[in-house]
Amino acid sequence: MCGIVGYIGKRNPKDIIYEGLKKLEYRGYDSAGIALFQEGKIKIKRSQGKLSQLQKEMADPHFFATPHHEIFLALGHTRWATQGRPSEKNAHPHQAGSVVLVHNGIIENFSSIKETLLKKGHTFASDTDSEVIASLINDHIREGHDFETSVQRAAQQLVGSFSVGVMFEGDPGTLIAVRNGTPLVLGVCESENFIASDIAALLSHTHRFVYLEDQEMAVLKKGQWVVKNLNGKPISKAIKEINWTQEMIEKGGFQHFMLKEIFEQPQAVIHTLQDRVRKDEQGLLFPEVSKLLKELNPLGRIYLVACGSAYYASMVGKYLFEQFSHVPCEQDLASEFRYREPLIGKNDLLIVTSQSGETADTLAALREAKKRGAKVLAICNVKESSIDREADVTVYTYAGPEIGVASTKAFTAQLTVFGLLAIHVGMVKGVLSEQAAFDFIQELIRLPLAMENLLKQDAYIKKIAQKFYRKKTFLYLGRGTNYPIALEGALKLKEISYMNAEGYAAGEMKHGPIALVDEDTPVIILAPQDRHYEKVLSNLEEIKARDGVVIAIGNEGDERLKKLSDYMIEIPKRSELCTPILEAIPVQLIAYDIALKKGTDIDQPRNLAKSVTVE
Repeated sequence: MCGIVGYIGKRNPKDIIYEGLKKLEYRGYDSAGIALFQEGKIKIKRSQGKLSQLQKEMADPHFFATPHHEIFLALGHTRWATQGRPSEKNAHPHQAGSVVLVHNGIIENFSSIKETLLKKGHTFASDTDSEVIASLINDHIREGHDFETSVQRAAQQLVGSFSVGVMFEGDPGTLIAVRNGTPLVLGVCESENFIASDIAALLSHTHRFVYLEDQEMAVLKKGQWVVKNLNGKPISKAIKEINWTQEMIEKGGFQHFMLKEIFEQPQAVIHTLQDRVRKDEQGLLFPEVSKLLKELNPLGRIYLVACGSAYYASMVGKYLFEQFSHVPCEQDLASEFRYREPLIGKNDLLIVTSQSGETADTLAALREAKKRGAKVLAICNVKESSIDREADVTVYTYAGPEIGVASTKAFTAQLTVFGLLAIHVGMVKGVLSEQAAFDFIQELIRLPLAMENLLKQDAYIKKIAQKFYRKKTFLYLGRGTNYPIALEGALKLKEISYMNAEGYAAGEMKHGPIALVDEDTPVIILAPQDRHYEKVLSNLEEIKARDGVVIAIGNEGDERLKKLSDYMIEIPKRSELCTPILEAIPVQLIAYDIALKKGTDIDQPRNLAKSVTVE
């Protein structure tokens, strides 16, 4: 969702805040703003639109920062609208009296608080729930409480998810941050400190971070910081060293982060495999998972819960777990799981998947399952994220920072982890023999090279995109483990090209979707030579009989498929373990190349945010 950056230290903060917001622009980009101290007063610049608009506002020669006892203080925010339309008046920071605040999240009880404040004579300039928090803090200050106590009391009254950064003209040497439900991190140095929604904003300044938990408040002053609970009791917090480099979050010569991240997928798979495959290549190193399975003995069901692309990765995981381990699996969208009274208990395993580790619905599902006595395994890309900290066991994807809003390398890394876990659980359950497991592991080891070779078809895929980018509707079809990739391919096209695209199980085509087929509707059909091959070819022939245009993704050397199709993208022949990972690359490139031709904002598609940290 929105991005927050705050600074307290000896350097002029204008460039620090702006550069930090640039790193977080993928989180929110319909408006932005900055607040700083200027000769004892807080000055604010805000603008609707992208950060380039704010940069123009900041160039005003009358907008500058001045220190208080050699200390500068500033807050910045880039917004993704949840409450109130995108506009300058709804942009952050918000001011109430001498209090200035930035906020990420949703305040559920803001209406009742606002009504109470209006009766007390407070006025409001925006349509946001965020401004209500600033007014509430200001109300406590009016009653005679100090800055810290006022923030603490206000936070206790809020219901919902929020991370906030707060400044106060009456205390120009203090920056306060509070977290509840949405991520917030401190970046710490000897003579300066930071707050941010994401470590990406701060990596050029520090690699030392303190992660705030729910109901925690950080008070930052000159060269020091302290974390307290909302009752004011200090909490001991560990400083975490993060080894990401600034170069890891730059484009590296690619036109867009998304394209860079598509081409980083072979390396992401290598990193995900490297600490899990034993050197003798006869098994897998999952001691923490083995321990968890012993605690669950006998293992009841596996529940797979996620959102968006991670949900489709989980769908592939369901196929693999049931095939390799014969453990019954249920799959749920995280946004539905906790509202349907799930029948999950103490012998069951919940597997949650989230790139960011902060997805609000997935985190809520995790907590619901733990409340019901289940164990939780997380598949996650960000260490020390909320989901990582609250799960019983986390298996990391090691994809590195993923900046493009549309998931690519995180998705294929998640598929890789599901493959590893399915093999491991299959071996533990005695369903997979050592030889079968060895063969599958060897296939995964060889996978990155196959991915590298597949990426060389980018130029051919671009030609296909140029042929069809004006079409209004695409259909994606697949069976078995190919079906989730059909869904993912359609999602990618919708996300970044703003085109109507639908993914279906190929066997369901005759139950409705075939009505859409004509000469103006391209059909992308996933047709590897697996156990579903003949049935999928039958579906393909039905499409051709209705003048449909077929773009097939199938195995190298499949002349029969090539003859039946109008266009064919060839992938190496692999088992159902690796085929979905290979198929993901061409559907990602199709979406990217069509979006490029259409001229859409690929890395920051409209209405979307990278990490959905509110319901």
